Amino acid sequence: MRKSVLISLLLVSGVFSVANADKELLAKAKQVFSVADADKELLAKAKQFFSPLPNSFPSADNPITPQKVELGRLLFFERRLSVNNMISCATCHAIEYYYATPAPKDMGALALQRRNSPTVLNTAGQFVQNWIGNRKDVEDQALQALTAPATLGNPSRESVEEKLRKIPQYVELFRKAFPEDKEPITAENIAKAIGAFERTLVTPSRFDEFLKGNTKALTPEEKRGLKTFIEVGCATCHNGALVGGTMYQKFGIYEPYWNYTKSESIDEGRFTVTKNEEDKYVFRVSSLRNVAMTAPYFHDGSVASLEEAVWIMGKVQLGKDLTKEQVRDIVAFLKSLTGNIPKEARTPPILP
Repeated sequence: MRKSVLISLLLVSGVFSVANADKELLAKAKQVFSVADADKELLAKAKQFFSPLPNSFPSADNPITPQKVELGRLLFFERRLSVNNMISCATCHAIEYYYATPAPKDMGALALQRRNSPTVLNTAGQFVQNWIGNRKDVEDQALQALTAPATLGNPSRESVEEKLRKIPQYVELFRKAFPEDKEPITAENIAKAIGAFERTLVTPSRFDEFLKGNTKALTPEEKRGLKTFIEVGCATCHNGALVGGTMYQKFGIYEPYWNYTKSESIDEGRFTVTKNEEDKYVFRVSSLRNVAMTAPYFHDGSVASLEEAVWIMGKVQLGKDLTKEQVRDIVAFLKSLTGNIPKEARTPPILP
């Protein structure tokens, strides 16, 4: 009798043990499915604002060819393009700083630049160039830089052309890159070659993998940051494949930006170009691709910390006092935008 009771107790105990295990397994399954559903929902929401980077940024006016890109890469690092043979595009857009600069403002060939030099990685995808949009594309930027005092500082475009025509290797490289031109070495072709190179500087990151459907590409903290980035309103301006670079916006919608950036001087932005009152303190919205690698921040390089920059943007652009947790999560998401520089653009070339 006692044996029968013991067996019964064991059986009953086993049943409850199995039942408890099943409940635990069911709870875990629900948790997994809940996370998967949340990821799908976040992905769907993200796709409303963002898209993966393309392989390049083509131009109908300047078709990308291997010959142009090869030449453009050389010219990007060519200090002989400057009046004093000391400044190149790469001086202010350095490989070691993700094609940006650690200085708030750089010194050009003849003058101090007025604004911070942003990275040129992915820049060809922006709707205009420069903080105030006074260059329409990367070719226009490269062309104007040849004679601007704060960049290459040449007295004329012709002086640059003559300098390159005295270098036999460049004569041959221009001929290959522009075979239909009677005189290939022109300022316009210099700009086209540099532009073609910059149009290949695309840096896909784990965020692109997420947008393509791999929800495991981002960490839980990065996903929280993405969700917060969208919900608090950052994605209203920072959207598209570049997470920005698609519009103009006033810097300081709710409060003057200089109250928080502590800028040494107040920059009136596009007003300096248009002279329209509504353009005061208006700048091109920055792309946030590789933003974690390209401090300092804002048009004047006045803020060194990404965390501080995010908090300031909340105050002056959104009218919100973001919590430490919100800032931390948004920064985690922004770090997922750090991409890989194309292999051929990771080291400087040997020049002719």
